[in-house]
Amino acid sequence: MSEPKVFLLPDLGEGLTEAELVNWLVAVGDEIRVDQPIAEVETAKSMVEVPSPYAGTVAVLHGEPGETLDVGKPLISVTPVGAPVALAAARAAEPLEAETEAEDAAAEVYREEEKAGSGNVLIGYGTPGGHGVARRTRPRKAPAGTAVAEPAAQVSAADKAADDLLLMRTRVPGKLGAVISPLVRRMARDHGVDLGELQGSGASGLIMRRDVEAVIKPSTVERPAAEPDETTSISAVSTKGDTDTRTGLGIAGRTPVRGVRKAVAANMTRSRSEIPEATVWVDVDATALVEMRAALKQADPHHTPGLLAFIARFVTVGLKKFPELNTRIVTTEDTTGGASQEIVAFDGVNLGFAAQTDRGLMVPSVRNADKLSARELDSEIRRLTAVVRDGKASPADLGSGTFTLNNYGVFGVDGSAAIINHPEVGILGVGRIIDKPWVVNGELAVRKVTELTLTFDHRVCDGGTAGGFLRYVANAIENPGSVLADL
Repeated sequence: MSEPKVFLLPDLGEGLTEAELVNWLVAVGDEIRVDQPIAEVETAKSMVEVPSPYAGTVAVLHGEPGETLDVGKPLISVTPVGAPVALAAARAAEPLEAETEAEDAAAEVYREEEKAGSGNVLIGYGTPGGHGVARRTRPRKAPAGTAVAEPAAQVSAADKAADDLLLMRTRVPGKLGAVISPLVRRMARDHGVDLGELQGSGASGLIMRRDVEAVIKPSTVERPAAEPDETTSISAVSTKGDTDTRTGLGIAGRTPVRGVRKAVAANMTRSRSEIPEATVWVDVDATALVEMRAALKQADPHHTPGLLAFIARFVTVGLKKFPELNTRIVTTEDTTGGASQEIVAFDGVNLGFAAQTDRGLMVPSVRNADKLSARELDSEIRRLTAVVRDGKASPADLGSGTFTLNNYGVFGVDGSAAIINHPEVGILGVGRIIDKPWVVNGELAVRKVTELTLTFDHRVCDGGTAGGFLRYVANAIENPGSVLADL
């Protein structure tokens, strides 16, 4: 008899040791194909769909929605095609001691199949030999971890026809369907939402789950039992009747710190505890930059970079002139057990930028930003912002930065004592641009003024280097024409 293949939760990104199981996309008894998405998981960096490296029948789901799973632990057990489901499911549900042996065998099989074209774990990257298409073949009735001996009923012809009709009515000529997720279509069908009348918020009008939820009454939106996530309002997690012992006040709600919020908290705490940071700032007359962009926009309204893209270009050039701020401190242990540190410099700049999303603050990075023009930087910043807001950013998008640019002026504030995005060594903040009195050629005038704030790791450089970098960027903003002429 064939043993079930146990797929272990893979490493979804460098340094990540766990992931939260958000939702199962399959159920026990489902027939699945290689590379078919089987679960949605949220790491500390992004929400991803995990595909199966195996084809066969789902025997066991190792976890419940909302549960945090460790990398390397069982995620799903799959019975190979043709094997008896009842026996394989029973064996997959045996005690952990017996399951460990199956895990080792499955890991070896997984490595062999990976060579044949299966095993990449992030949807969107694809696998050389995979041809799987995500489609459910059985209704999701069996609870996670329950072995099913008898075949479940097939999806009814009426449900399939309704699902296909929804897909057809939302198809954009020459593009993919405006709604491609079976979960979104099912949610819309269950709640009577007409997808044909719905405008999608995703790329190319893609209809996302949030679009459907927005037209469903909050009380009827289906959510996993172990939710809410970190974006849920405090009032939504009702703990009515509880009283705080310290203040004597009633507790309105409790929100678990997990997912992105947990990762941000850990990273910021580590940054403040490990990095001896210092901050310098300067007010800058941005009138010339604002006027230059206005002139460019008048000449070409549709392809003019934003102000942030111009500043990003100045930052990348400044980092080339002051490379100490484009480094990383690495601690290593020697053979005697002692620790030593070294400053690692990079041949290039991956410029991170802070983007506010529904899931919290995300910092995607533009790869090799020093090689891009202001127009190319603008395009990448817009693209990555859309990616992170849709929850589709990969760990590489979010963990590869060497320096961060933070435009907090969009929140209507002038300055901020920013926390360095560990393990980087510097972050430059840009405040709002407003009219202020300014002395020009000995006379008082109204100018467009912003504030630049640089927080840096004092271990890699002193105030002279930090001040030199900040002054370079400030001069570039005040005299953009002369600087761009030399780029």
